[in-house]
Amino acid sequence: MRIDLRGRVAVVTGASSGIGRAAAVLLAGAGMRVVLGARRADRIQEAAERIRGAGGEARWLRADVTQAEDMARLVGEATAAYGRLDLLVANAGVGYFGRLESTPLAEARRLLDVNLLGTIHGIQAAVPVMRAQGSGHLLLVSSIVGKRASPGNGVYCATKFAQVALAESLRLELAEAGIQVSVVCPVSTTTEFFETARARSPLRFDPTGPVYSAEQVAGVILRVARRPRPEAMVYPPARLMVILNAIAPRVVDTLVAAYWKRVRPGL
Repeated sequence: MRIDLRGRVAVVTGASSGIGRAAAVLLAGAGMRVVLGARRADRIQEAAERIRGAGGEARWLRADVTQAEDMARLVGEATAAYGRLDLLVANAGVGYFGRLESTPLAEARRLLDVNLLGTIHGIQAAVPVMRAQGSGHLLLVSSIVGKRASPGNGVYCATKFAQVALAESLRLELAEAGIQVSVVCPVSTTTEFFETARARSPLRFDPTGPVYSAEQVAGVILRVARRPRPEAMVYPPARLMVILNAIAPRVVDTLVAAYWKRVRPGL
């Protein structure tokens, strides 16, 4: 079933740059009224003004996903302004590149706080509103490494696996509430993510393999918003690796190890 997004309301986290910003712009272009949330107020204000300048409708609020009260305020901004919430795009995320054995616990906690608890905070703020109105859509932006982990970013992979697990659990919990739940799994994307992670990490990873732009990933988010489905791979052939990994994980271990040794020597 195709959903007409015109006049519907979306909240997007991590909307100051990258995938979140691109998704907010595309959703607004499709007629949604969007509320942008992120920590960098100047960036989300500029993004909201760009959307308005193009004829869209947008509001913004400085919000940190690690703070449950900020997510409650962000959802409250949407409901106070527009009376409802139809779509939550839980996109905010951070990374760290290093061997798991030497990853500082402070960095591990930071990834868990932003990527996992940040997603939970958004969900817990949004679901009561969606339950009350009898409809809604939770769209979690995970990663291909949330389906098959790679070396050098184990905690990040764990948080992305956790987002997939949250989506699977929520689909069952919310099946009778009229709330759709989707997970989108990008591959490497040309955003600030790598630069920001490198600044905090002992390893310097660059985007590798199939590389997409933030706008291309946002295009998948828009398609899933229009036609909700449980899971969408931004790079469709990646699903073959996921299937093979479930059947023969040792084979995939061998293939993945050989690939990463070639593209990221010294790992």
